[in-house]
Amino acid sequence: MLNSGPEERERWAGAETVERILRTAAELGYRRNPHGASLRTARSQLVGVVVPRLQDFVLATIFEGIDQAAAERGYAAFVTNSLDDPAQREVRVEQLLGRRVDGLVLCDARTDDPLLRMLDERNVPYVLALRASGDHVGAYADEAYGGRLVAEHLTSLGYRDPAVIAGPEYASTANDRLAGFRAGLRGVELADDRVVRTGFDAEAGRTGVAELLARGPAPDAIFATNDFAAIGAIGALREHGLRVPEDVGVVGYNDTPLADSLPVPLTTVRSPMLDIGRAAFTLLEQHLTGESHESQTFTPTLVPRASTRAQRQSDGK
Repeated sequence: MLNSGPEERERWAGAETVERILRTAAELGYRRNPHGASLRTARSQLVGVVVPRLQDFVLATIFEGIDQAAAERGYAAFVTNSLDDPAQREVRVEQLLGRRVDGLVLCDARTDDPLLRMLDERNVPYVLALRASGDHVGAYADEAYGGRLVAEHLTSLGYRDPAVIAGPEYASTANDRLAGFRAGLRGVELADDRVVRTGFDAEAGRTGVAELLARGPAPDAIFATNDFAAIGAIGALREHGLRVPEDVGVVGYNDTPLADSLPVPLTTVRSPMLDIGRAAFTLLEQHLTGESHESQTFTPTLVPRASTRAQRQSDGK
């Protein structure tokens, strides 16, 4: 009964009795039991978070934002890795639901996502973060705008033969960054053979460069839709005797801590990932309490560094 609210307590005892009991409980060091409270409210005050890989700086920062906001509202957040594998993702979600989480924040949504349809059919409360899927509610960066910023930056410096190492087609982040880049080009075309689909890690960047060079001459600039892919691309270019930025300019995405510490600091795009995480939890809580909730989009910014530079006519490009 000590878990009860004031009105409920007054139904089983007078005000003076309630005050005496609460004073005695405080003297004895009593603390409210959240599990007892959850029996009445049917709430566990637990939130499950699914990410592709928590070791990724961006995803770790988003989870930090979710965890901060959850703690401020009396919730605890638990995170698990899906490794972007649909089967493992489904298992992890079922494990979280088995622990009676009140709702889910999914950071690994896919463009065509049967898991979301299943959750809808089961009336499981959830929101998305980072990756979008259809018109599902979530907290996102304006990835198309970020891609546009990269295109405008490169063309303003005189690059005329860019290539893109894009992430997988199931990730809205990769698709939107690529679409924004195409839309932002002025007086320059992005040829189909200048786009390769790999992943978001360093090995993906190395693979992307190898594929581009196998198709023909090196581009004068590469936009990798993830900083780690950009770092892998820089290493592969160096192995092929190409210098950054003298021969090929390189731009990444996400402004990870490594970006500014490379031998050639990396031009990249920064999004407010902590804010995205906090917003995602707020949206989920609004969903749980029946409040109106709509997707929130945050604006990224370009961070120019030494991996891109103005091109001279004498460069022959």
